[in-house]
Amino acid sequence: MALPLRPPVTAVNHPEGQYLDLLRLILESGDDRQDRTGVGARSIFGAMMRFDLGRGFPLITTKRVFWKSCFREMLWFLTGGTNIRPLVAEGVHIWTDWPLKAYREATGEAIDRDAFERRIVEDEAFAARWGELGPVYGKQWRRWTGPDGREHDQIAGLIDGIRRNPASRRLLFHAWNVAEIDRMALPPCHMVYQFHVSRGRLSCLLYQRSADVLLGLPFNLAGASLLTHMLAQQCDLEPGELVWSGGDVHLYHNHLEQARLQLGREPRPFPRLNLLRRPDDIDGYRIEDLEVVGYDPHPHIKAEVAV
Repeated sequence: MALPLRPPVTAVNHPEGQYLDLLRLILESGDDRQDRTGVGARSIFGAMMRFDLGRGFPLITTKRVFWKSCFREMLWFLTGGTNIRPLVAEGVHIWTDWPLKAYREATGEAIDRDAFERRIVEDEAFAARWGELGPVYGKQWRRWTGPDGREHDQIAGLIDGIRRNPASRRLLFHAWNVAEIDRMALPPCHMVYQFHVSRGRLSCLLYQRSADVLLGLPFNLAGASLLTHMLAQQCDLEPGELVWSGGDVHLYHNHLEQARLQLGREPRPFPRLNLLRRPDDIDGYRIEDLEVVGYDPHPHIKAEVAV
């Protein structure tokens, strides 16, 4: 089936309409295909959205997004961490399914997620063995290892570049380290973040090779927007635009009904993000520093993660 030249326009003049149009386009014109998870997905190739961060924080409103979990994940990435233990200790479960699957397959033990997470939190040695994800995002962002063995802090380099040479076309970082992909629990989906300074505003273009539109993409939009706000504050700039671009953009087959349910809802006004203090550096932010004001979403839509 030939894809239409552009997605249909929603009846709502709201920036979230771009996301809803993407859901609709995948449902109506996507290609059904099997994938590594065994669940199967309906997919399109190539999509883009733009959000003006000065006019609202793009936290999806047609279902509740648990923004504190999303923000804690972004703060964890910035620590350079690759073990789920600090996330689980804060009640964040979004990375647990991958090490849990590995543990079950290696030991044959039919442990449930709650019991597995209790052991991760309570037993440091168990967490060191079974909570490790390999050299995923945080490692690549803060400790990329070059062929000479030197580690490179891409985030520190980015901040220095924004401050010293804001017109540079090299203000970016990425996580697709070919030499280490086979050691990662999941190769990076949100791969490349590029930044642009214009008229005192910092904008971010995020490229994702793979986007789980129902579950993952709302987190990706919020996480990249949060990062842009923090970087802007650190560099004495205002947040500009978030430009999101996706490669393989898909709905898993067990998410199709949930997507249809979400499409029946009207977007509500985007909330506002407040940074309550300015830490000395990017490593100083804590969840208590981040305030979301005016978030009034529709109810949560339950869906299973495809691992």
